[in-house]
Amino acid sequence: MARKIGSRYTANQILGRGSAGTVWLGEGPEGPVAVKLLREDLASDQELVGRFVQERTALLGLEHPNIVSVRDLVVDGNDLALVMDLVRGTDLRTRLERERRLAPEAAVAIVADVADGLAAAHAAGVVHRDVKPENVLLDMQGPLGPGGSHPALLTDFGVAKLIDSPKRTRATKIIGTPDYLAPEIVEGLPPRAAVDIYALATVLYELLAGFTPFGGGHPGAVLRRHVTETVVPLPGIPDELWQLIVQCLAKAPASRLRASELGARLREQLPMLAGMPPLEVDEPEAESTEEGPQEAPAPAASGEPVRRRGAVSLVPGAKPDSNRDTHTSMRVPGPDELAGGARGTARAPRTAGAPRPGSARHRAAARRRKITLGVAGVVLAAAIGVGAWAATSGDDEPPQDTHSTSGP
Repeated sequence: MARKIGSRYTANQILGRGSAGTVWLGEGPEGPVAVKLLREDLASDQELVGRFVQERTALLGLEHPNIVSVRDLVVDGNDLALVMDLVRGTDLRTRLERERRLAPEAAVAIVADVADGLAAAHAAGVVHRDVKPENVLLDMQGPLGPGGSHPALLTDFGVAKLIDSPKRTRATKIIGTPDYLAPEIVEGLPPRAAVDIYALATVLYELLAGFTPFGGGHPGAVLRRHVTETVVPLPGIPDELWQLIVQCLAKAPASRLRASELGARLREQLPMLAGMPPLEVDEPEAESTEEGPQEAPAPAASGEPVRRRGAVSLVPGAKPDSNRDTHTSMRVPGPDELAGGARGTARAPRTAGAPRPGSARHRAAARRRKITLGVAGVVLAAAIGVGAWAATSGDDEPPQDTHSTSGP
C-alpha cells in the first residue's frame, strides 16, 4: 500500500527491513527513489530529529559515483526519512552469500570503488562508521569493471551517526557491527576516518576468504580479538596485496592508509590479479563456548543459498533482520575482558581440507599420530631387543680371564 513521505515523495513498495527502519521503493518529482524510513521511536526522539536536521547539509553535499547520494531528508510528523538514489542491483552481502568468495580481481576492484567513495566522504568531513557488505550496493546497470565486477556504491551514510546520540549510547556503549569494528571503537575512542579503512580492509579479507578475520563466536569474543589479535595470513594471494590488508588492519589508526591511497594502491594490484581464481581456503570451524561447541550450519535445501556467518547482532539472542542492518549497541568491554586468553583468539584460515588446530578433526588426527608413534615405538623396541639378542646369542662360553695367574 502506497504512503506519502512528506509532500514530495510517495513510498510504493517495501524493498527491505532493518533494525533502523524500512527501505521503500518510492517516487519523487525527479523519478524513482529509495526511501529509508526510520523507526517511529527514532522519529519521536526530538534530540535525534535535531541531529538529523544538522546533518542535512553534509549528507546532501556528498556527490560521488561510488556513493549512493542522499537527495533529501524528510521530517514530517512521525516520519523521519532519507531519500536516496535508487540503485538497480543487489548488495554485496547477497553476492557473497551466493558465491561464498570472489575472485581476487573482482574483490579488489569492488573495494577500490568503495575506497574512492570513502575518500570523497572523508574529504567532506563525513565518516561512514558502518562499512560492511550490506552497505555496498552493486549497480547491475553499470559497465562491467575488472574481473567482471559491477560498479560498487557505498550507502547508508549518516545512519550510524544519527542513531548514536548521547541519549541512546552513553560512553560505555558502542554502535556498529562486531566483525567490522576498529579496535579504537572497541576501546571507547571517538570514530575517525581510519575506522572506515579498517572496516573496508575487513570487507576485502572477507571477499577473498569467505569469512572475516576476527569474527565467529560470541560478540564479546569478536570485539576482544580486534584489540588483542593480529590477522592471520591468507594463503595464495600476492604479498603486495597482503601487505596492504595488514597495513589497513593495523591496531594503530595512524598506521593505516588513507582512503585515497588505498584506492590507488588497490588499482595498481589489478593487472597481477587478472585471471586468478577464488582462493581455496576453509572457513575456521566454530569455537567452543561455555554452552558447548557450536554446530556448523546445516546445508541449505536445494536451490536455497547457504547462510554464512558475516554480520552478527551485537545483542545476544537478537534475530538478524532481512537485510541484516545491525545498528545496535553493546557495552564497551572492560580491560580484563580485552586481555585475551584461550578463548577468542584469531582463527587461522587453512588450506582447503586441513583441520583447524584445536578442532575435533585436529584432535582426532593428533590421536592417530600418537597411536602410530606408539606402535612405531613398540616395533622399534622389539627390533632393538631382537638386535641385542642376536648380538649375544653366538657367545655361549663364559669369557676367558686373560689376566689370571697360575696357582702355586
